[in-house]
Amino acid sequence: MSADVVSLAAAWVRHWTDRPNDPVLVDDQGRTLVGRQVNEMTAQRASDLAASGIARGSRVLLSCAPSIDLALTYIALMRLGITVLPANTGYTERELEHLVTDARPVAAIVDDPRRLHGFDRWGVDVVVSAEVPLPHAPIRHELLDQADADDSAFIAYTSGTTGAPKGAVLTQANLLAGAKAVVQAWEWQAADRLVMALPLFHMHGLGVGLNGSLLAGSSVVVVPRFSVDAVLDAIARHAGTMFFGVPTMYARLAASDRVSELSALRLAVSGSAPLPVSVWHRLAKRSGVQVLERYGMTETVMLTSNPLHGERRCGTVGVPLPNVDVRLGEGGAVQVRGPNVFTHYLNRDRESQEAFTDDGWFITGDIGQWDDANYLQLVGRASELIITGGFNVYPPELEDVLREHPLVIDIAVVGTPDEEWGEVVTAYVVLDDSASAYSSWRDTLAAHAGERLAPYKVPRVWHRVGELPRNAMGKVVRSELTPP
Repeated sequence: MSADVVSLAAAWVRHWTDRPNDPVLVDDQGRTLVGRQVNEMTAQRASDLAASGIARGSRVLLSCAPSIDLALTYIALMRLGITVLPANTGYTERELEHLVTDARPVAAIVDDPRRLHGFDRWGVDVVVSAEVPLPHAPIRHELLDQADADDSAFIAYTSGTTGAPKGAVLTQANLLAGAKAVVQAWEWQAADRLVMALPLFHMHGLGVGLNGSLLAGSSVVVVPRFSVDAVLDAIARHAGTMFFGVPTMYARLAASDRVSELSALRLAVSGSAPLPVSVWHRLAKRSGVQVLERYGMTETVMLTSNPLHGERRCGTVGVPLPNVDVRLGEGGAVQVRGPNVFTHYLNRDRESQEAFTDDGWFITGDIGQWDDANYLQLVGRASELIITGGFNVYPPELEDVLREHPLVIDIAVVGTPDEEWGEVVTAYVVLDDSASAYSSWRDTLAAHAGERLAPYKVPRVWHRVGELPRNAMGKVVRSELTPP
């Protein structure tokens, strides 16, 4: 790849121009689009979006289930120089409203028309359902692939210290650097085929899986929903060479009678949460596959990885990726810098400043240590973030929602270790005396949370307690929360 390429889209188009008949996108039914088709279809779709009033530099919310159509729309947005706001398809109206009112996108593209009714009152001018195609417009090549390195490309929302998600602004250069690092470290080749059952609304699936595949000039099989059979069938049917997953996926694969079929892969990568050591060993024993663990964040794309060649140490996240620096500050605080690290949080000057040290290193909020081979081990989180099934849950957001219910006097939410999910969301609740009138207060509170938040944020485990442990400052001591 030439050094003068400054955006992902420009790099992708070069591959499609140089090798127009190479496969790029494949779905689980076997539909295949080659480089020439992807180039033409995304040029048309970008021109259609531009004709609807979406111009370079605009912000567009994108929230769709994984599909080839979503990939084409995302590529079109990137070719047009749009700032993409990826949004979880499980978000409720309440959660979408926060993203929209904070980032003020000019348009929203969603896959479910039932989710469209709120956008007009939030000031979104153009709302497109994936079920309703845009009218064709003349292709305007002069509008395509013109983004500069410093142009914002993503506003990716992550948990904030107040519990409200905050938007990390990543530039074209950030995303390009993040994708280049893993392409180099994992020796990603044009002949590779990634089987991907990850959602395409966060950094793992979109920023690493899809961006990396397209940057390497390889192909990706889009599996719309994870299941053991769907993934293993796709590997066999489409000659998959790579698979990216979260620990929950690997736990289910390890428990399957078909797990040995993973041996067809040259590389299996786990991320978004720690992979339990027991699951790693079970996979290695039953399939011969040593899963490669890596470490990344919404704000940084990828940071470290176990080596492709050499020892892969379960329980570690390996060594820094190319052009990434990692150091441990006071108390083992993991701090990083590199061209992949984001620039700032949207509309949050104070939090943006506090996120970096005086000498410019990003403070990840994780606690780590180096082992005897200088592999990084993550031993805890300075924040109270819960990672369940690869998704982030920030306790204050959930606690605020549950406190709205009249049954709840006090509440604290923590993550409980779980082999399948990594952590399960666990609530310790002090209830009003009227709770005895409910046949199941747990179901009542779960329904209350489920109406307001995405399903993965709703507690799976509930404990009723008389009071919460607090320190002299009145802060809940979460480490002292134990089942009654």
